[in-house]
Amino acid sequence: MQTNNLRLPLERKWFELTKAGIKKEDYREITPYWCNRFLLFKGGCLSKEQWRLFLITNGVDYFISCLYKKITFNNFDFNIMPLGYPKSTDTERITKLEHKGIEIRTGNPEWGAEPNKLYFVIKHGEIIK
Repeated sequence: MQTNNLRLPLERKWFELTKAGIKKEDYREITPYWCNRFLLFKGGCLSKEQWRLFLITNGVDYFISCLYKKITFNNFDFNIMPLGYPKSTDTERITKLEHKGIEIRTGNPEWGAEPNKLYFVIKHGEIIK
């Protein structure tokens, strides 16, 4: 059975905190690129250009207000969090975690989020060995 993994390369500081089980979530800005990776709209995926036009035309506030009515998140099996872009055999630089969902909300400034800024928040579960 094929799995749908979310791969999010990290810088060393965030990788070490994630691998140690301290950092339980990761942040990505609300941009057309991440909308295209994370979201489904009315049962289908929009292209990066369609997301860009949607955000420009309607704004982030409308996007968030209609999120639960028209938009759903892609379902992922695992969060794969590599340190940079290692070879697949370099297991010391790759952490695999349970995927616990994605939310839109503010993040923890100690973990790299800007205060009072909304992000896609990717939630991590247990580390998979």
